[in-house]
Amino acid sequence: MFSRAVRPTISLARGLSTSSVNNAKVAVLGASGGIGQPLSLLLKNSPLVSQLSLYDIAHTPGVAADLSHIETRAQVTGYMGADQLDAALQGCDVVVIPAGVPRKPGMTRDDLFNTNATIVATLADACARNCPEAMICVIANPVNSTIPILSEIMKKHGVYNPNRVFGVTTLDIVRSNAFVAELKGLDPARVNVPVIGGHAGKTIIPLISHCTPKVEFPADQLAALTARIQDAGTEVVKAKAGAGSATLSMAYAGARFAFSVLDAMNGKEGVVECAYVRSEETDCKYFSTPLLLGKSGIEKNLGLGKLSAFEEKLVAEALGELKGSIKKGEDFAANFK
Repeated sequence: MFSRAVRPTISLARGLSTSSVNNAKVAVLGASGGIGQPLSLLLKNSPLVSQLSLYDIAHTPGVAADLSHIETRAQVTGYMGADQLDAALQGCDVVVIPAGVPRKPGMTRDDLFNTNATIVATLADACARNCPEAMICVIANPVNSTIPILSEIMKKHGVYNPNRVFGVTTLDIVRSNAFVAELKGLDPARVNVPVIGGHAGKTIIPLISHCTPKVEFPADQLAALTARIQDAGTEVVKAKAGAGSATLSMAYAGARFAFSVLDAMNGKEGVVECAYVRSEETDCKYFSTPLLLGKSGIEKNLGLGKLSAFEEKLVAEALGELKGSIKKGEDFAANFK
């Protein structure tokens, strides 16, 4: 029952179709980067988007001009530099934040903290002042800490709505679907593995027991598959040999999540995605679980569901690290001026 409830309700191809029309203004903060450019391209291709507002500290006018030549309905505007940030956000319905520095070989997501924490706090402050009702989708790592940072900054402005703030963990689901399909010889478009917890290392908890269609693995293979999903980002960092981290797959995942949010805002029913959000499902203040999305953001948290003994152990092992990451983000936000 649970696994059926979290079956994906939108594919990227659906987001690119011409059957659904909306008049949403979407901002991409960090639009000139390795994730931001392909993400902006995917958003430009979607009829769900009528206005695309692109912001970065450099090169944005060129990215916007390039995308504006594509024969789709979204009107593209580029904004560059801190003095144009407010203008980029005014009137936005959805804000996607891929801004920040990428991982390099040997770096953990936590190593990104000092640089990306400041970036996310600054952007959160601007969102609070210019589009406090927008759905805010954070890609910038470490998500386990950047979501608490953004939430605390929004609280300072008195505009925090936990139903509208999302840490985008969709790439963990996309990877899980791809890896399971590969091992079982399935069509990856028909595979769905919910992923709960957080978005770094052992806090990434794929619920293989809830996969649709149902699959089973021997214990050793399940452990190896789980480890690969948890370490998949490092797999890409190593393969790129210093040239960056996961950008194309993250752009795909970010677009998929944005399309789901837009579909739900547009009245589509039964839209379910996993995301890292304010939660009471565990001892952690923030935790990723499947969410039923609606016109105002999170309509219902679908919770963890019934876990296998292996998955229960993974959750228990993740809680300590998650709590530390959350506190680190909250402490940073408390001291941010």
